[in-house]
Amino acid sequence: MWRGLYAAASGMIQETVRTDVIANNLANADTSGYKKDVAVSKEFEPMLMRRIKDYDPRLKVTTFKGFSLNQKPPRVGTLGVGAKIDEVAIDTNQGSLKTTGNPLDVAISGDGFLAVQTDRGIRYTRDGALTKSPAGVLQNMKGQPILDEQGQTITIPRNANRIIIGAKGEISAAVGGEQFQQIGRMMFVSFGDDRRAIVKEGDNLWNPRPTAQVRPATGDINQGCLEASNTNVVNDMVELINNQRMYEAGAKAVITQDTMLEKAVTEVGRVS
Repeated sequence: MWRGLYAAASGMIQETVRTDVIANNLANADTSGYKKDVAVSKEFEPMLMRRIKDYDPRLKVTTFKGFSLNQKPPRVGTLGVGAKIDEVAIDTNQGSLKTTGNPLDVAISGDGFLAVQTDRGIRYTRDGALTKSPAGVLQNMKGQPILDEQGQTITIPRNANRIIIGAKGEISAAVGGEQFQQIGRMMFVSFGDDRRAIVKEGDNLWNPRPTAQVRPATGDINQGCLEASNTNVVNDMVELINNQRMYEAGAKAVITQDTMLEKAVTEVGRVS
């Protein structure tokens, strides 16, 4: 009975974590460049159950004059002992592109990240909602500068107009006239096929692991657009309802196990 109590409780803990993950996805349904999380479950190692009371080696056809091919009791089957969240993986599927008309907005299609200077060092993002500071520095909506290929900030001249951002991050503008000139190129990189090479850090920023290998991005930058979150609100709401029901089922199993334990303690073996 104790085993059943722990198995049911582990299921409740699992569904609590899964619900938190889905709730975070729903909270970021309108966050540009957001990639949803997926809670991956793992079953504890199941136990092998055998019959021990009704075992008689004389009834086995493989037993002859005290010799048996298998001295162990017959198998009943396996018994699950619980589950846990093995990993919170990241769904890297492409989000839809939304046209904004703002020349400083960019959406990444395919693989790639923009580099951002933060108080904790260089971080990476797919959020392309950009703006200019009063000094002309290109930055995100949190005021963090976007970096160029040399890791320096990008400054857009005050008299620049008709800004054009190329597919690989080239920034050109007509400065003081009609002649276009390149004023910078954004650092546009990827980290290969290993999805664990870079992890979420919060605030829509990503932090590469020490072993991550930086390489040129294979995706493209689209000007005047933003990449929407790849969260599917309808599917996640259905999953949220299903998780609530699974949690309630686990709670009922815990109550049932507790009732059985109470009876075992207070009633079994009572002398009338």
